[in-house]
Amino acid sequence: MGLTTYTAARILKGQLQNQPGEEMTMTMDTFPFVGLAKTYSVDFMIPDSAATATAYLCGVKTNLNVIGVSAAARNGVCKSQKGNEVTSILKWAKDAGKSVGIVTTTRVQHATPATTYAHSASRTWYSDADLPNAAKNDNCTDISSQLIKNIDIDVIIGGGRKYMTPRGTKDPEYPLDYSSRGQRKDGRNLIDEWKNLKIGKVAHYVWNKTDFDVVNPETTDYLMALFEPHDLRFEVERDPNMDPSIVEITEKAIRILRKNPKGFFLLVEGGRIDQAHHAGRASMALHEAVAFDNAIAKALELTKEQETLTVVTADHSQPMTFNGYPFRGQNILGKSPLWAEDFLPYTVLMYGNGPGHKIVNGKRPDIRNIDTKTKDYVQQSAAPLDSTTHSGEDVAVLARGPMAHLFQGVNEQNYIAHAMAYAACVGTDVRHCQSQSVQPEVLNDKNGATSTSVTLLSNLLSLLLILLIKP
Repeated sequence: MGLTTYTAARILKGQLQNQPGEEMTMTMDTFPFVGLAKTYSVDFMIPDSAATATAYLCGVKTNLNVIGVSAAARNGVCKSQKGNEVTSILKWAKDAGKSVGIVTTTRVQHATPATTYAHSASRTWYSDADLPNAAKNDNCTDISSQLIKNIDIDVIIGGGRKYMTPRGTKDPEYPLDYSSRGQRKDGRNLIDEWKNLKIGKVAHYVWNKTDFDVVNPETTDYLMALFEPHDLRFEVERDPNMDPSIVEITEKAIRILRKNPKGFFLLVEGGRIDQAHHAGRASMALHEAVAFDNAIAKALELTKEQETLTVVTADHSQPMTFNGYPFRGQNILGKSPLWAEDFLPYTVLMYGNGPGHKIVNGKRPDIRNIDTKTKDYVQQSAAPLDSTTHSGEDVAVLARGPMAHLFQGVNEQNYIAHAMAYAACVGTDVRHCQSQSVQPEVLNDKNGATSTSVTLLSNLLSLLLILLIKP
């Protein structure tokens, strides 16, 4: 989620409350410390979510399409990942005795959440069915297998059921949909394996809102909630009777994790913002961003600023433009009052490339009678692509709470992980914490929020990182 999405979402949030929109204050706007992060990867000027997640979660810049490994690893080459694995701040927090969790609106095996726990030469090796024969022969394991093996994660919430069950297993919600059925060729049921690993603990696996609502966070040690076979539904298409909102899953995660007196780390990702942008659907992307901002508000409500470092950022931006001299208060999803030189209107929001490029008889489509404010409208774009790319400008980093001043200025994206670790006194170098009487805890949320329970001279207790993005 780049600055254009941030600004446009602010206006939409205001307009949804019957205000002009421009003067609206989002929860993200209240963060007192602001910086920029440079998002390029080792091999590309414009990155993907795998490379950027490895940067801000593991503190190491890497190549496109690889997760949890250094740039010595090559995309799709299993052998190259061996010995080049890098660990994330989620693991550093767990090793320090903190509770940890991931919350995402995508599948839990997607690039950003997967980088917290997995090491893979390909971000697309979701299940063993996705592994090429060469990777199997070289003993690489799929991302879903690593989810339940690598780190003892306390809270796992998102989508991705079908990558956890044997091939052909009927989905409990969509039993007649073959595309939703289990994918695994090895016959393993990773959900059952996860349950067996938690025997003796209060652990719950749920796949619908009814069962999710029954989970008591005060008595729960572990929670795995997988609400869809693939990614979660977009917010405006979500069935509130079947799937909870990003606000609700963020709240449940924090209530479970915050019981640990040593603190916690939570990654919260609004991952479908980016996916809507890939489809050229600005309305859908902005509604996802508004929902994400509401989740940030809930996270701040449930934590104490003097104890919690909260960081909000994005993995990368998208090529959406905000243009055309619209009047104050004009619908952000509407059309510019000034037409183009071809005597045709255009929308306030457009894309540099994507599926919205259409030329008929040498002209752009005439959208005078088209409602551009609907969730399914695809904005026009300058260059034709099936899927909109990412863009390469810096992304904002917003911080509040103990040590939030560390996130000012223009920094490399991999600096974020080290700054959070420093604030929380986790990781390999904690010499600056040894003279302090209280050890801080870090809560890291994928959209960039971090929390800390400490005074300025004490360690960070909780870190929340909230991310607005993806893929």
